[in-house]
Amino acid sequence: VVTRDDVEESLKAKWQYVKDKEQLLKDLQSQIEEAGQRLSVKQSERDYWLEYKNVGSKAQANKIMNLEKDIKEVKDDLRRATEYYRNALKAVKEENDRLVERQMKLSKEQAPENAVRYLDKNTRREIEENEWLKEEVR
Repeated sequence: VVTRDDVEESLKAKWQYVKDKEQLLKDLQSQIEEAGQRLSVKQSERDYWLEYKNVGSKAQANKIMNLEKDIKEVKDDLRRATEYYRNALKAVKEENDRLVERQMKLSKEQAPENAVRYLDKNTRREIEENEWLKEEVR
């Protein structure tokens, strides 16, 4: 038999789990934003070096290619991270929905039992005598 306190405690634990996951997702979102900022910095560097290359410096051509490679890698990392976090968010939301649904179903199943448990003796006797109400309680 699960008590109301057990149900409430379980719901509180589930909500805390949801809050923790949301905080994790916020942290991950800030990491994505940081990667976007790094991408902007790398693109600015690339633009600078491309301009320098166009003026006639062949010595820096290697660095320009490396920066372009870095930009490509950062873009790929950003794309992969975004996809990963999007999937993680979806999975967390589905898990939370499933847990909340299960908890609600459990609460609904226990509600009649809890209601009968807190009734006085006379009311309980009436319920026991009334077959229709007895079926409803079960």
